[in-house]
Amino acid sequence: MKILVTGAAGFIGSATIGKLIEHYGHDIEIVGLDNLNEYYSPALKVARLLSLGFTSSDFRSGSSPITAEEIAHNILFTSKCNGKLHFIKTSLQDWTEIERLFKEFNFDYVIHLGAQAGVRYSIDHPREYIESNVTGFLNILEGCRHYKVKHLVYASSSSIYGLNQKIPFSEKDPTSHPVSLYAATKKSNELMAHSYSYLYGLPVTGLRFFTVYGPWGRPDMSPFLFIDAVLKGNTIKVFNNGDMWRDFTYIDDVTEGIVRVLTKIPEGNPNWNGMVPNPAESTAPFRLFNIGNSKPINLKDYIETIEKCCGLTAKKEYLPMQSGDVYQTYADSSALANITEFHPNTPLKEGIAKTVGWYKNYYNL
Repeated sequence: MKILVTGAAGFIGSATIGKLIEHYGHDIEIVGLDNLNEYYSPALKVARLLSLGFTSSDFRSGSSPITAEEIAHNILFTSKCNGKLHFIKTSLQDWTEIERLFKEFNFDYVIHLGAQAGVRYSIDHPREYIESNVTGFLNILEGCRHYKVKHLVYASSSSIYGLNQKIPFSEKDPTSHPVSLYAATKKSNELMAHSYSYLYGLPVTGLRFFTVYGPWGRPDMSPFLFIDAVLKGNTIKVFNNGDMWRDFTYIDDVTEGIVRVLTKIPEGNPNWNGMVPNPAESTAPFRLFNIGNSKPINLKDYIETIEKCCGLTAKKEYLPMQSGDVYQTYADSSALANITEFHPNTPLKEGIAKTVGWYKNYYNL
């Protein structure tokens, strides 16, 4: 079984590779793809790869040799585990390279987690989101279509619920009012995926992640920012004066959901009714699932949990709601549980404690 994982050096992507190895051992061949951009520290991305067992031998950057400068700066790692674990440094927008990979490896499954992330960053850098999240996704769809991939699983986001105030958020709810370009690109991915599923019979499953956190997390997200500030005695920014709710979902629960969904290949619902359309299904082999803990936490309680796990009190600066943010996220993950017999369930206190422990160890605090 050959699997392509995009965004392989990212938070969820690297953890997904680890979970695949945990489930299947080395009976599978995994190709990880990432461009190692500088949205946040490439050093953290490289460290994630090293933690998976990648080494500095057998370098590849697409089909080109690695330069001495890249090796000197520890830019790229690839190939271990009896030659069944690979990493390729390239961009999703490079169709020539993407097509070459599909042709060379003949993937059975694709887990597409690569994207330009961040809600607030999309406000000032809109073109980067279109190029990576829309054009890049088109290239993945084209690769899957032309090279007969059995199942494409791709990352969507809870942010697409936008102005929707009905809670908990269900995959059956409308998602026509996103409040950030990032969310709009994720909504676009769902629409593009359905069109390819319908036109070409490509089995696709979209996963709407809800506020993922845990060890090796992204440094632009609140768990990382808050833990860093508390441990170093810096001030944390508390938006909307702390009156916000998030459905915090531990990374191991997210990756367990991804791996379980991977082999649950959608076939299309022959009873789907276009008069009362369910947006989470179709007559085409297309599905959408929420992956969330289904237990929203108030931002103030969340900060208090971090303080307790750190054994310190945070300095706080209360600020108004930021552009692109939503007041509340709350997942109905029952559809995921029905298909996979799994529901995210890691308590916040346990997940934060593990995250704080990793952070102290990684940064020698």
